[in-house]
Amino acid sequence: MADQEDPGIEREEPVVPRCPRRGRPRIRRIIEGVGDSRCYEPRCCTREDGTGISLNPEEIELIRLIDLEGLEQEEAAEKLGVSRKTAWRDLQETRRKIADALVNGKRIEMTGCTKVAEGRCPKCPR
Repeated sequence: MADQEDPGIEREEPVVPRCPRRGRPRIRRIIEGVGDSRCYEPRCCTREDGTGISLNPEEIELIRLIDLEGLEQEEAAEKLGVSRKTAWRDLQETRRKIADALVNGKRIEMTGCTKVAEGRCPKCPR
């Protein structure tokens, strides 16, 4: 009879901590240099809603290594310190973001802009 619950007693549900991110944590990438220009915006037909995309420094580095320097994905992955599959997945996502910005006239912003921190960004209010 000990297995039967008393209907008058309320039981609290156990609190289960929620994981903020699913899957494995991202590996820290090795980035050689950061370009001086950090924000890009269309000169005409800009979007009124101010939408844009954000690119991380590791995404810019991956585009630089593969598309500008002409490295193979495996070589670029090795320089970044990630697997080839991770580099391929990040490259596809980065190219999709850039295509979206170009086709739909969105602003491209780089996260971690040093000009903003130094107060030198012409787009940011002073």
